[in-house]
Amino acid sequence: MLDRSERGKLALSGEGAIEFLNGQVTNDLATLGPGEGCYAAFLTHKGKMLGDVRILLVGELLLDTERVALQALFDMIRRFKVGYDVQLHKRTLERGLLSLIGPQAEAIVAGDRASFERLANTEHANAPLQVDGIGALAVRTDVGIDLLCDAADTAALAGVLSARGATTISQETAECLRVERGRPRYGVDLDDSVIPQEGGLNERAVSFTKGCYVGQETVARLYYKGKPNRHLRGLLLSGPAASGEQLLLGERPVGRVGSVALSPTLGAIALALMRREAEPGSVVSVGEHGASARVLELPFAQT
Repeated sequence: MLDRSERGKLALSGEGAIEFLNGQVTNDLATLGPGEGCYAAFLTHKGKMLGDVRILLVGELLLDTERVALQALFDMIRRFKVGYDVQLHKRTLERGLLSLIGPQAEAIVAGDRASFERLANTEHANAPLQVDGIGALAVRTDVGIDLLCDAADTAALAGVLSARGATTISQETAECLRVERGRPRYGVDLDDSVIPQEGGLNERAVSFTKGCYVGQETVARLYYKGKPNRHLRGLLLSGPAASGEQLLLGERPVGRVGSVALSPTLGAIALALMRREAEPGSVVSVGEHGASARVLELPFAQT
C-alpha cells in the first residue's frame, strides 16, 4: 500500500464534457462507457506533451495527473472550455488516493463481491464500493488496484486495509516496479519537449482513428511518415547514477538519465530518452565518473 493522495486531480462535468475533452487529449473518450477509463496526454499545437492523465468516466470525467503538470492542465482546460457546457472542478485536496500493488490487491479490497463483479479486468476499469463502510472508487491498474476516497476518509481506509494485510511500502519501492515495467513518469522521464511516440506512449495513450485534437497533425505525421529522433530506453547501469546525468555514445551526447532505481533482481537500472543512434545493445558512458550502461529495450520485466 502506498498513499498517493498528493497526485493532481481535476473533474469535468456538464453535457459537453466528453465532446470538449475529446478535442483536447490524444486518446478516444467518445467510446468510453460508465466504469471505463483510459490513459491520454495533453499536447501543445506542436505535439509536445503538457502532461499525461488517467481519465475515468464516473458520472463526471475524473482526471488524475502528476502534480507537476496540474497547473498547466488546469489553465489549458479553463482557457479552451469557453463555449462548451463544461464545469471544471478541483479535486486534489478533496480526494485521497491509496494504491495497492501486487497480486493480493483484489483479495484485500474485495469485501464487496458484487462491486468486483462489475469491475472489468482491464486497466482503468472502475467501480464504486464499500470497504468496511468507507466509500471508495476502485480502479484497476497495471500492478493492482487504486482506491479513491474522500480525503477525510484516507487514514481510516488505510487502517482498514492494513488490518486486512496490506503492508505500507516506500515511494522508492513502487518507483522500482514502475521503472522495471518501463513506464515513464511525466516530470522525470517526460517533459514539454517530448512527443508521445518518443516516450513509447502511442499504444497506450494515442488514438489514430478519432477526430481532431490539439497537436494531432504532428503526432500523426510522425507515426505515418517519420521516424522519432529519440526513443525511451532502459539502462542497465554499471554503478550508481543520478537523474539528469548526461549520456554519451563515444563523445556524442545522446540523452540524459531519467528515473533511477535499484532493482533487487537487475541491480541499478534507469529509464532514459535517448537519440535513436543509441540502439539497444550499445554501451554508453554516464556522467563524469566513469560509469557505463548497456542500452536495452523496454520493459525490463513483465511481472
